[in-house]
Amino acid sequence: MSSKKPPYLVPGGVIRKVKVPTSIRQSGPILSRFTVVWVQTSGVPFRTTNFFAQLVRNGVVVATAGFDPFGVARFNNITTLTTATFQLRAFNPFGVLQRVRTVPSGVEAFAIIG
Repeated sequence: MSSKKPPYLVPGGVIRKVKVPTSIRQSGPILSRFTVVWVQTSGVPFRTTNFFAQLVRNGVVVATAGFDPFGVARFNNITTLTTATFQLRAFNPFGVLQRVRTVPSGVEAFAIIG
């Protein structure tokens, strides 16, 4: 399997090879801690003041994080890329379970859509 990236296709069908500047090459994850974004189907984040989320592994809650008002929760004790599969549970401010999703290993962020 080739590790080459496809060439850049300029409008009009002209193919150009583009070299990525070394200053913007990324060797590791951008986000150092596992981050969840809760968005509407349009991609716009929900207002999530006082909402919170839990990460569960083998039936045990391993981390809890609060959402900010803009749909983002950061799990400060979960480094990226994740090394395990988790169940993500999202709750409203009253503790009512709203969403459950499975987060695969090897990610730095996860989006709850809808």
